[in-house]
Amino acid sequence: MSISVNEENVILRLSGITKRFPGTLALDQVQLTCEKGKVHILLGENGAGKSTLVKIICGVYKRDEGTMWYDGREVHYTDVRQSMDAGISIIHQELNLLPERTIAQNIYLGNEPMVKGMKGVVDYKKMIRDSKELMESLGLNMNPNTLVKKLSIAQMQMVEVVKALSKEVKLVIMDEPTSSLTSREITKLFEIVERLKARGVAIIYISHRMDEIKRIGDHVTVMRDGKYIDTVSVPEVDLDTLISMMVGRRIEKMYERNYRQPGELVFETNNLCGYRFRNVNISVRSGEIVSLSGLIGAGRTEIAKAVFGDEPIEGGSYKLYGKEIRRTTPRKSVRNSMGLLPEDRKIEGLVLQMSIKENLTSASLGQVFKGGILRSAPEDAIGQKYVEKLKIATPNAEKLVGELSGGNQQKVVIGKWLETGCKFLIIDEPTRGIDIGAKSEIYHLLDQLVGEGYGILMISSELSEVVGISDRVYVMKDGEITGEVTRENLTQEAIMRCAVGGEGA
Repeated sequence: MSISVNEENVILRLSGITKRFPGTLALDQVQLTCEKGKVHILLGENGAGKSTLVKIICGVYKRDEGTMWYDGREVHYTDVRQSMDAGISIIHQELNLLPERTIAQNIYLGNEPMVKGMKGVVDYKKMIRDSKELMESLGLNMNPNTLVKKLSIAQMQMVEVVKALSKEVKLVIMDEPTSSLTSREITKLFEIVERLKARGVAIIYISHRMDEIKRIGDHVTVMRDGKYIDTVSVPEVDLDTLISMMVGRRIEKMYERNYRQPGELVFETNNLCGYRFRNVNISVRSGEIVSLSGLIGAGRTEIAKAVFGDEPIEGGSYKLYGKEIRRTTPRKSVRNSMGLLPEDRKIEGLVLQMSIKENLTSASLGQVFKGGILRSAPEDAIGQKYVEKLKIATPNAEKLVGELSGGNQQKVVIGKWLETGCKFLIIDEPTRGIDIGAKSEIYHLLDQLVGEGYGILMISSELSEVVGISDRVYVMKDGEITGEVTRENLTQEAIMRCAVGGEGA
């Protein structure tokens, strides 16, 4: 280990942790040490073993070898309830909320306060009061009576945070907590993290966003292929070294773009209005990546869904390859050569229980069905074509999509739309929940597509990504375009000035 720790301050120590599944050595002699009041970054690509290690800490999995010391004694948790009762709480990347229940009901789910002297009767007034006080203590202003289904993804993520902290905690595990957040929400989350640190809470923080490591981390442990690589002090290590430790090679250029002279006008809006946006005027040409940036709730995703036909257009119109469109449906949009890669690929972009080849042909079924009968030969050919073209890491196209890493799942979504013949793609959060190496591959693929004449409208909450691969950026605030930033002026500062209502670029 490359760092020194204060032994009196150690809350968690793992040593020689090994976990085997049939045919797989998931963890091989992994170690980890966490101190009270510090943020310990757990870094590694998808498949490195981070989730397995966390599940062992929480009692979901039983370790095959090694020791786990927590709060001064060796422990053997056999279920999540035991670890929760000991003060270990986890905030999952995948939201685990009940949409038909209120914020307060979700926060205290399974831990509801009861009316004294009345067994089995929930004290709703206390639950609402305690929820409000807890949210206010974390700087959050939400009505505890609001149904979760009415919240934005960012607000749901904050409810997950509050839910995890509703009990007295000593160790909090945060798994990609900012994957759905933009700069303002991330800043709010980091303020909460600082408050937890001040209370002496230890935090294990899992993230693929390299810029967050320097902002929030004290120590960082790197894993690769189920093995422990090293633990280093964040102030003393550079990001290129961390990336090399993660992937086992140096990635010379994360954001790879070959900027070209844009071609024909592909997409143009004329005072477009809809749910949560109004009077939007943007354009995309072939050969360029144009980004929509702004804070969560600015209306970016709503524009994408309205243009594609998932939500109604309430005013104005847009042109696609010169054809004016005032009302549309997803089916018509595909016929007009448009594809939409949604923000949540697992729910809206893929059928996880189906194979790679079935997902790749799901938007172009006419090519594999004849007379209502599935033709396996063309389906097999399409599957093999995109496995090779997009370098999808799989033994074959028969594998279930749900078993792929996030990066490979995103490649399948891209392949699905390429197979329809779409030349204009709207891509909402292209690298959400994707590891560093796979991000580099996605960026290279997007550059390749625009080099072939595609036009891409990208929505991203990751400012470094927006700056790294965009030709132009439109910035939104409260449903309106507040500025356009061109390549020569493109910086994170320029984007944020527009996003918060400052002077436009």
